[in-house]
Amino acid sequence: MQHTNTLSTLNFTTPNYEVRYEPEHQLVWSSFKYPDRPCMSIELLGDIASANRGIESFARQGLQAGDDNRLLFQVACSTLPGVFNLGGDLARFTDLIRKGDHASLMAYGKACIDVLFPFSTGFDLPFTTISLVEGEALGGGFETALASKVLIAEERATFGFPETIFGLFPGMGAFSFLARKLNPSLAKRIIASGKVYTAKELYEMGIVDRLVADGEGKRAVYDYIKHQRSRSAGMHSLDRVMAEFNPVSYEELMNVVGIWVDTAMQLSEKNIRVMEYLVRAQQRRWGNGVKTERIVKQVS
Repeated sequence: MQHTNTLSTLNFTTPNYEVRYEPEHQLVWSSFKYPDRPCMSIELLGDIASANRGIESFARQGLQAGDDNRLLFQVACSTLPGVFNLGGDLARFTDLIRKGDHASLMAYGKACIDVLFPFSTGFDLPFTTISLVEGEALGGGFETALASKVLIAEERATFGFPETIFGLFPGMGAFSFLARKLNPSLAKRIIASGKVYTAKELYEMGIVDRLVADGEGKRAVYDYIKHQRSRSAGMHSLDRVMAEFNPVSYEELMNVVGIWVDTAMQLSEKNIRVMEYLVRAQQRRWGNGVKTERIVKQVS
C-alpha cells in the first residue's frame, strides 16, 4: 500500500542544510552545510528541527499506511570535505556569557536537545538513524554522531571533546550517549581527557559501528542499508530492547543542559578568552588550512 509522497518536505536546501530523499533506498540524506564556521549555529539547528518534523511525519505516515517501501533510514553527514561538525557556536556562547544571558544560552541548549533526542530515538518509530563521519567531529559534532543508532566512520575521521580546555564539558548528550555505549567511568575518562581520537580507536572501543576506507563512506551506507533491509524487523526490535534496558530520556538531557548553562555562566575571563581564541582559529582555518589538532595543542 502506498502513502502520499510529500517530496517537498524531503527535498530542500537552505544555506545551512540540505535534505535529499532516495525512495529506492528508503533513505533520506541530511547534510550539514556551512556558509561560515562549521559549527552548530542556531540557524542550522532551526533548519534541522524543521526538516526532522517533515521526516518524522512522512515516516510515520508510511508506517500507518502499511507501506512496505516506507522511509526507514536517515543519514546525517556533511557537505564540507574533511569536517563533520566542530561543535557548538563558541562565538554565540561567549557573547551570551558576557551578557549574562542565561535564558538565551538555555534556549540554545534546548534547541540542540530538540534535534538530538528524536534522532537518538528514531522518532520512536521502526526507523534507523545513521551518522556518516568523513572528517572531524568535535564537541557537539561528536555528540550528534553518538546520538545516531549507527555510526559509520572513514579511517581519516577524528573525534573529541575539547570543552575541558576552556573549563566546560560537552553538555548536549555526550555523557548520556557514551555511558550507554560503554560505561560511565570510561565515558567520563574520554570526555575529561580532551584527547582527539581516531576512528580506528573508537571502532576498537565499540563506539564506531563500521570503519571503512577513506572515500568509501557513502558506499558503506548503501551496503549497510541493503544488508539491513532483509532483517529490519529483528533489528528494530533489538533497538527497542536496548531502549528498554537503558533509555535516554529527554528530561535527563535537559537536566544536563541546565548544569552546562550554570557552569558556562561561571567561566572565568581566562576561559572566555580561550573560547574567543578558538573562534578566531576556526575562522583562520578556512582561509589558510590551520589544523584543528594544532589549535587544541596550542591552548591546552
